[in-house]
Amino acid sequence: MHKIAMLGTGLIGRFYTMSLLNFRGKDEIKVVCAANEGEAKSFADEFGIPRWTDDMAAAIRDPEVDTVIIGIPNYLHNKAVLLAAEAGKAVLCTKPLAISGPEALEMLEAVEKAGVFHGYLEDLVYTPKTLKALDAASKGALGKVLWARSRETHGGPHSDWFWNKEQSGGGAIVDMGCHCIEIARSFIGKENRPLEVTCWADTQVHPIDAEDHAVGLVRYDSGAIGQFEVSWTFRGGMDLRDEVSGTDGTVWLNHWLRTGFEMFTNVGQGGYVAEKAEGDTGWLFPVGDEIGALGYVAMFMDMFNSMDAGKAPMETFYDGYIVNTIIDACYKASETKKWEPVDIQDWRGSGAKSETGSTLKDYDAEYYLIKEERMPNGNLKFILKNKKTGEISQIIKD
Repeated sequence: MHKIAMLGTGLIGRFYTMSLLNFRGKDEIKVVCAANEGEAKSFADEFGIPRWTDDMAAAIRDPEVDTVIIGIPNYLHNKAVLLAAEAGKAVLCTKPLAISGPEALEMLEAVEKAGVFHGYLEDLVYTPKTLKALDAASKGALGKVLWARSRETHGGPHSDWFWNKEQSGGGAIVDMGCHCIEIARSFIGKENRPLEVTCWADTQVHPIDAEDHAVGLVRYDSGAIGQFEVSWTFRGGMDLRDEVSGTDGTVWLNHWLRTGFEMFTNVGQGGYVAEKAEGDTGWLFPVGDEIGALGYVAMFMDMFNSMDAGKAPMETFYDGYIVNTIIDACYKASETKKWEPVDIQDWRGSGAKSETGSTLKDYDAEYYLIKEERMPNGNLKFILKNKKTGEISQIIKD
């Protein structure tokens, strides 16, 4: 059993608390911290938490606490992590890990020097669909992954600090691109080094200094491409989709908006429907188990089970650091309109597993197979390339 300091009482703090208390069950939140003491007390009363405070350092240093969970604005992550490391507490931090790659590296080095357990709370790589797809990919179902595309779009975040570039570190890229980048990286393979990025970003709708829409490409040393699409300008709810293409298979994942639960009402259902839903009349797409579908339950199971087993979780601060370095390169590329290198000061991956040309398939000793296709008349057509001459030809078999 772990005793927790929960930093933050916003939507993320609420989802985290619900996941821990309703599913993992055996851990206890001993103190909750919010910027406003009244908010902290109200949250504590709602969830039966014995202590509350507006003093982050006091919450982290609480002698009964062994684990700190960070669900507060981005610009405060560094301070909270350094305090937790100094106090010798295990620390779990929400996404993004930091507001820049150098800041993330400082946090990584602090927890490793202190020898404390650290986990990166990237929930969207823990959704049930994603975990099953990742397992299939790891067993070779897709072959070599060539391209991974992840999309998160909605009408914008919940709280004012997200819209303040000084507090958030950016706009839609740092808010949601961190999800998409890590999803693609997980499918492509974390041993593959991200080399360079190109990115378009703009502020299309909102009167803010940060971008509210962006599209980016990340090139890896395996030859794979990770693509993200993020927007705070999308209307109609929250759209979460992933698509992964390999030499031998494809995965399509639709996590949100079309949830498999569709309901029409012309009078409304009288309250909350689902995260980022824009109304409660007309066609609605509720969710049976929202925190489960978004990955929070599996994420905390992995974090605390790994902590108990004395091993690293699936997502650590190192993963958060790599994501931050990619985000930094995306912001630079959006300004220069060029491919920009990813500046990783501490690369620990083994490098691409595949050799150049490993995706070529033999038809026989003389030919490579380009494509095999069943034609409308039932014949089987093979498109071939001669290994010596490079000539392309075809063979049709009955």
